[in-house]
Formats: sequence, C-alpha cells, structure tokens
Amino acid sequence: MGSLLGPMRPMCLSGSHCHLGVSVRFPCVPMGFWYGPVVPSGLSMVLVGSLWSPCPQDAAQRPALPAAPAMRLYSLSVLYKGEARVQLLKAASDVSTFNFFQRSSVQEFMTFTSQLIVERSELGSRASVKEQDYLCHVYVRSDGLAGVVIADNEYPSRVCFTLLDKVLEEFSRQVSRADWPSGSPDTISYAALDGYLSKYQNPRDADPMTRVQAELDETKIILHNTMESLLERGEKLDDLVSKSEVLGVQSKAFYKTARKQNSCCEIM
Repeated sequence: MGSLLGPMRPMCLSGSHCHLGVSVRFPCVPMGFWYGPVVPSGLSMVLVGSLWSPCPQDAAQRPALPAAPAMRLYSLSVLYKGEARVQLLKAASDVSTFNFFQRSSVQEFMTFTSQLIVERSELGSRASVKEQDYLCHVYVRSDGLAGVVIADNEYPSRVCFTLLDKVLEEFSRQVSRADWPSGSPDTISYAALDGYLSKYQNPRDADPMTRVQAELDETKIILHNTMESLLERGEKLDDLVSKSEVLGVQSKAFYKTARKQNSCCEIM
C-alpha cells in the first residue's frame, strides 16, 4: 500500500506518475498545479488535487507553500464489528487541507480504511497501522464496539488510544447496544465526534486525559508496518476496492488511475 495520506509537504503533480508502494515518488510536470494533499485510500495512495516537489526547470518560479501542521487528526469513527460485517455507526472527519473538489472521495476512502482495519482486527485488540508519515489507530472492544483514528504520524499514539477509550465508553452509555448491529450514521444519535476531532487537533488539549494514559499497556498494541500486512494470502487490494460499497464510482476511478501510473513508475 502506499501511504494513507500523502506527505504534507510540497510536491509537483499533473500528468506524471506517482509510485504506489512502501516508498513513494512524486514527479514533476509543467502542466500547472493546485493545492491539495493525497487522498487516504485506505490501502493505497490515490492522487487528488496536487502538491508538488521541486522541479529543476521551474522551481524558482513557484511561490512558497505555507508550512503544514506538525500534527493532525483526519478522522474519528465509531463502528461495530458483527459476525457478518463491520457497521459504520458514526464518523467525523477534517478534510479542510484537501482539494475542495476531492473531499467527498477523501471521506469515502477514510471510511473504507476504517472498516477494513476493524474487519481485520480481533475482538479486544488495539493496533496501529503505520504508513510512512501517517498512522491508523484502531481499538476493538470485546463487545464488538470499535473506534478508529486516522492521524498524522507525529500525533502521539497514546493520546489517540486514550481518546478512543473515552469516545467508545461514552458512546456505549448513550447509544443502546441493541442499535449497534443495524445502526448507521443516519440512524445513530451521537453528536460528540466532531467536537472531539476539533478539540484534539492539538494533543496538548488532551492533558486532562493523560492521567489515565498509564493504564494503556503499549506492549499489547500491535504495530503493522503497512495495511497490506492485514490482507489474507492471495487477497488483492484491487478486488477489495472494486467490491467496496463505501467507495463511489469517482473514488474507484481515481484508484484505478493511480494504480496504472504506479505500474509505469515501477518500470522507471
């Protein structure tokens, strides 16, 4: 998989290619530009909008980009891991740093990512999936209630897991367990996620929570180097994306285009 979120640094893009893999290359082309990071595809990098990396031929002509935030939370989701499928119950996302016209695809891929991670995680487990500069943190309780945070790699992992503990505990008190298996974002009444996502953009705001952080046993948190480590033998990312009910036609088209570009880059 490449990165869930592209590096929050300048890069150049238009008609050239991006390498989708553990290492990612961002080439330059002279076709113009617009601001917007790379979409978190859940399992791969899908290019939307563009940033840029220095092109020798026109670097001097480019305006300087503003520095990106050192830490950021992109998504906070509550899900239910049932026997048949993973149900998204409620979600909040911050896609303000992405290209305006691609934000719906960004949200779809974050949902796709969150559901897949919960599906491949055991009950009663915590895990972090690392992809270059980004991490997806998942906590699946023994009762099937689960939470996922997609964050910048610089954001403290322990704060993410403490936040997940807090959110899931609060959610379980406010939402009847009978509603979890069949619930959806439209039917579940729980409005706190947007507030939490906004408040904890700065991890220092989590100070009141640090008193209970010591209760987290970090040795029990599984660290996956890539999303692909969660795939079963013989399972292909392309098939998962194609069969996904979460991803729309446009999002799948972005993914296919990026995969074709990746094949070209591999040859190069």
